[in-house]
Amino acid sequence: MRAFPFHLVSVPGIVLVVTTPGFATVYLTVEQAQQMIFPGQSLTAISLTLSEEEKSIIQKRYGAPVNDSMKIWRTEDGRYFIVDQVIGKHELITYAVGIHPDGSIAQIEIMDYREAYGDEIRQKRWRRQFGGKTMDSPLELNEDIKNISGATLSCRHLTEGVKRLLGLYELVLKK
Repeated sequence: MRAFPFHLVSVPGIVLVVTTPGFATVYLTVEQAQQMIFPGQSLTAISLTLSEEEKSIIQKRYGAPVNDSMKIWRTEDGRYFIVDQVIGKHELITYAVGIHPDGSIAQIEIMDYREAYGDEIRQKRWRRQFGGKTMDSPLELNEDIKNISGATLSCRHLTEGVKRLLGLYELVLKK
């Protein structure tokens, strides 16, 4: 259910409509995120079409469906840069993940954040928790990834998204 961007305030004999501003902030372009994660690297876009079986395996193993809107690039030395989206509480979060050839996370960056609250997931100290994580890591909120009060759904969904992308790497990209 989507919240309306206004509130009705009733005072005897008067009705006030108070609007709430919409939030949508673009923090990084694809090129900026690429340079933050893999500075100075040349990246080549790759086309990836997953079979229904691959999509099903990833969803069953990692608990979230694969987005057909993912965009993937590869560096000359075998690292991957993936742009993906997850839902926060109500709105989409666009994020980028860098993956090393050994299947570990290089870094994550938040590119677009559209929620009114919870943008603390953009803070470097929170994102840094993902560095070095692999498919062997729990990647569970409140286990090896700390939650942020007031941003629980954004934290949970982003953690699940990163886990799903590591699964995609293990199942399809590292071949």
